[in-house]
Amino acid sequence: MAILEIQTYPESVLKEKALPVTEITEDIQRLIDDMAATMYNAPGIGLAANQVGALQRVIIFDITPKNEGRKLNVLINPEIIAAEGTQVYQEACLSVLDYAADVRRKARVLATGLDRNGKEVRIEAEDLLAVVLQHEIDHLDGILFIDRISRLKRNLYKRQLQKKLKK
Repeated sequence: MAILEIQTYPESVLKEKALPVTEITEDIQRLIDDMAATMYNAPGIGLAANQVGALQRVIIFDITPKNEGRKLNVLINPEIIAAEGTQVYQEACLSVLDYAADVRRKARVLATGLDRNGKEVRIEAEDLLAVVLQHEIDHLDGILFIDRISRLKRNLYKRQLQKKLKK
């Protein structure tokens, strides 16, 4: 397993829509393993393939507390097929450096996709898991969490980032 480079805002790959996986090949399996190594190394709780430069509809996540071990989840071609309620959760992202903000999301979601063996998976999620699924699937559609906050907050972040990059 390799640690991959996490693409950071404003890299263009983060704004591109990922393509459906048509076949679960050795390359897809290697991508999943490398994404897992990268996510755990970062450390993070979720990662979408385009965050490591691969435009494939693959996400991984693990919200298990560190003291309870690892429980990696993989969703290939994930979709949210039902959602209800609202919640506000403070989000951060491995691709959006040094920034967190409150984001309004659905409180409960039903997501489907395939596991790494091609078996259909249905996940009923609420709270943090619902947020993670929405956040990572957004990545596959070229949407960052900063696209879901006010224009004022987004512009403040962009200015802060520009100042940091000039140093």
